[in-house]
Amino acid sequence: MAVIEVVKGDITRENVDAIVTAANESLLGGGGVDGAIHRAAGPRLARAGGAVGPCPPGEAMPTPAFDLDPPVRHVIHTVGPVWEGGGHGEAETLASCYRRSLQVADTLDARTVAIPAIATGVYGYPPDQAARIAVATIRSTTTRLERIRLVAFDDDTHAHLRAALTAAG
Repeated sequence: MAVIEVVKGDITRENVDAIVTAANESLLGGGGVDGAIHRAAGPRLARAGGAVGPCPPGEAMPTPAFDLDPPVRHVIHTVGPVWEGGGHGEAETLASCYRRSLQVADTLDARTVAIPAIATGVYGYPPDQAARIAVATIRSTTTRLERIRLVAFDDDTHAHLRAALTAAG
């Protein structure tokens, strides 16, 4: 079973094989964590994303990491759900984002991955609920990964992720 860690920081500086980005369907880059990853990886990331996209919500697609520092070799793009109150399949779509990202990481022979809080920014998913879904899905997904780092950009997200991991035992 993979070790799950919760950290606060800049996901583009993680020492991992693959970084997951909370993308939009076009995979051409966006704001928030996706914008930060695209800036760090350089313009070839958007071109590669455009070549494999679009990506439907709940799915995940890989590209090379381009200008991200080694050992990062891959960016895994996943599209979270837009929060519409919770009655429109948002939880299932969010869980699928985490599950599919881990499955894609396995196909890439990654051993370590960094994952942001998916859909909690402009997509509006409540961070406490999203954290519980993230941890539960990661814990229940079979993977060959050795280490999974949940990377929070701010204190609030970090606290929610830590609480979800602690509650899950």
